Amino acid sequence: MIERAYRTAEALGLALWCQDEAGPYQAIPQPGSSWQPVGEPARRPHEYVRGGTAKLLTLFRPATGQVRAEPVEHAPNAVLHPWLQRELTAILDECPPPPAEPGPGRRWADWDPLAAQWGLDDHRPPLRALLIWDNLAGHQSVALHDWLLDHGILPRYTPLAGSWLNLAESVQRILVRRALAGQQPTSARQVMDWLAETVVGWNAAPTPFEWGGKRAARRRRARERHRLGGSGGYTRRPITRCRHKAAYGPKGHQHDN
Repeated sequence: MIERAYRTAEALGLALWCQDEAGPYQAIPQPGSSWQPVGEPARRPHEYVRGGTAKLLTLFRPATGQVRAEPVEHAPNAVLHPWLQRELTAILDECPPPPAEPGPGRRWADWDPLAAQWGLDDHRPPLRALLIWDNLAGHQSVALHDWLLDHGILPRYTPLAGSWLNLAESVQRILVRRALAGQQPTSARQVMDWLAETVVGWNAAPTPFEWGGKRAARRRRARERHRLGGSGGYTRRPITRCRHKAAYGPKGHQHDN
């Protein structure tokens, strides 16, 4: 469902955003390359004082490359949820109004198999956006979930060990590397300032992300093909485990049952 959303949601008129919290990042010497004069390599102290930590709250729209982010020292629900509601409200204000009659792919039931059971198309506002994020307990707050549905936003949770489905993590790695690699921040405030400045620089010339590529092709082939014992052959139908040995005891004696 998430992969289909990356490929088709924007073309159907649904804004697709990804959300994640990056960090914490410590105010200590950071590994990475830096520009230095020839013969004068950068030197990092082997002793330092930890200057605190910072996190980065991130909303990312792959279709345009736009990033909405805010560096914070801590990201409990009391900080994350109000920030999410403010940013998502501003995002919806920039979106075109939904059509009077939603077409194919614009109904709640097109993206949620339980939409009919919950009556989303009958009792909620028209679907306007999809939000992809991980399945942290704070993201599954009933109050926040209801707020999203009341505003026409359908959250899609990545499965366990499925963080690769969240493109917000991809853009965060780029931003954090640009802000901190090879640097030596001395306080959490300095880390936050550098992260905020990097986000401003990114949004000055954002890079759209597209879903797919060689890894997606390999995953698709892996789902379609089931190799046979390491040979060059494969089958498109999964091979079920042979169970005829289970009917025999450890010495080949058949069980009575």
